[in-house]
Amino acid sequence: MRACVYNEYGPPEVLHMEEVPKPAPKEHEVLVRVRATTVNFGDLIARNFKDVTPRRFHMPLFLWLPARLAFGVRAPRQRVLGSEFAGDVEAVGAAVTRFKVGDPVFGYLGQRMGAYAEYVCANEGDAVAIKPASLSYEEAAAIPYGAVMAVGLLRKVDIQPGQRVLIHGASGGIGAAAVQLARHRGAEVTGVCGAPRLGFVKALGADKVIDYGEEDFARGGVAYDVILDVLGKCSFARCKGALRPEGTLLYASFKTRQLLQMLWTSMVGGRRVVCAFAPGDLADLRIVQELVEVGALSAHVDRRYPLAQAAEAHRYAASDRKQGQVVIAVDG
Repeated sequence: MRACVYNEYGPPEVLHMEEVPKPAPKEHEVLVRVRATTVNFGDLIARNFKDVTPRRFHMPLFLWLPARLAFGVRAPRQRVLGSEFAGDVEAVGAAVTRFKVGDPVFGYLGQRMGAYAEYVCANEGDAVAIKPASLSYEEAAAIPYGAVMAVGLLRKVDIQPGQRVLIHGASGGIGAAAVQLARHRGAEVTGVCGAPRLGFVKALGADKVIDYGEEDFARGGVAYDVILDVLGKCSFARCKGALRPEGTLLYASFKTRQLLQMLWTSMVGGRRVVCAFAPGDLADLRIVQELVEVGALSAHVDRRYPLAQAAEAHRYAASDRKQGQVVIAVDG
């Protein structure tokens, strides 16, 4: 089968097409004919993980070495990127009960990746579900990663109608989904992003948008019930004055310092810090599936590239021009 692979870490040019063996599903796996995948934040990081130093790593230092070993120290262990996908079930393992041949599906593979290929295998117990009928394959591929992460993260704060919620990093996959989810729960949502993406975030449903290059939300005189910092850019000291007395600063990316602040604020009460991992599992994908079906979540595809142009797709996804998801059409 055709696949886009990389044998070394580096810029987008390390991605190239190769013929690789077609996988065969194990007892509890399904073989999916991939129709579309995406370029998300994880793909960009994995492609050049050798440059992710402990300082640049978005998680605590003690997790850096295990991550480096998992991805590969000198060269990538998993040669095929792509953590989210949409396609059709072509074959099922002997013990599979949830799917049958021909089912249209979408899903999230996590660090296993492998969707930059014509076929990929996934365990039926993983984050794989029937594709919502309202979505094209390309739209369905653009949903899972950001949406399952946002669902898992926002569960930590139980947003209520009328609350004020600020999303710092509102134009990325997680942030864009979080804007939609917070609005669905009745919150008043402010999105923070760069100037080129203000219109995009406004179109997602944000009540207000802030250009971080022109305005500091922490000095705007507004107090929020929840501040979600997707990439760990805001310190608690900076955000404290922008939180209501019982407000929460929720980190999707964090360091050891934020973990200690979470421990401290949990003991003293008042404004609190919460550092959260989102599992990205089947239960949350099913929630995403339902939210799509009721119109609470939608896909926003910016550009489409064929699989052979994955390098160009990565280059655009890393630029300031991106507004929405960058999709790779595997079936051409």
